[in-house]
Amino acid sequence: MSADGAALVRLLQLASPALPVGAFSYSQGLEAAVEAGLVHDAASAGRWIGEVMALSLAGLEAPVAARLLAAWAAGDAAGAARWNDEFLASRETAELRAETVQMGYSLRRLARELAIGEAEALAAMDEVTWPTAFAFVAAAWGLRPADALAAYLWSWLENQVMAAVKAVPLGQTDGQRLLASLGGRIPEAVAHALAVPDEDLANFAPGLALLSARHETQYSRLFRS
Repeated sequence: MSADGAALVRLLQLASPALPVGAFSYSQGLEAAVEAGLVHDAASAGRWIGEVMALSLAGLEAPVAARLLAAWAAGDAAGAARWNDEFLASRETAELRAETVQMGYSLRRLARELAIGEAEALAAMDEVTWPTAFAFVAAAWGLRPADALAAYLWSWLENQVMAAVKAVPLGQTDGQRLLASLGGRIPEAVAHALAVPDEDLANFAPGLALLSARHETQYSRLFRS
């Protein structure tokens, strides 16, 4: 197998829903949006997920992941720690904070068990966020930044669409239509993440923050908070 083929296999492994980090158990406010009637069919689910991708993922999370990829690739543990703290501080609700810390912890443990890279650098952090751990593994495996970011965004998108399939609910065909449509926006988001300067990072998604906060006390729910 070629080097590119081996990297593709690693990329698929990192983006796979089989990765044991618990991503499937979170909806990031989408379930609360269903409860509030804001998301009720495939069209409204597409609008919600697409807006969260544009305002939150492309605006801040993917650019931070890009900076973490660069820091880990350069062996800059201090830089990675700084961006880890920046991302943790950007989480607007207890639910969003708990999600990124739990997923980061799970991937850090997996990296140690699989002897991926110099896991001591992750172990030195008190609370490791999901983009920090993801970028660490991607850099340790030598994945190209643009490819790693595309996998990061695809993994998020797939989880959101599957959450909509369960919570709205939607049919499997509707879910695949959403993945095809929204997945087409990923290359642009990756290009933005790699080019945007630090002073233009933004995470203004008040609807996501409000619905995530509501989900923390929602009486009946499928997803974790």
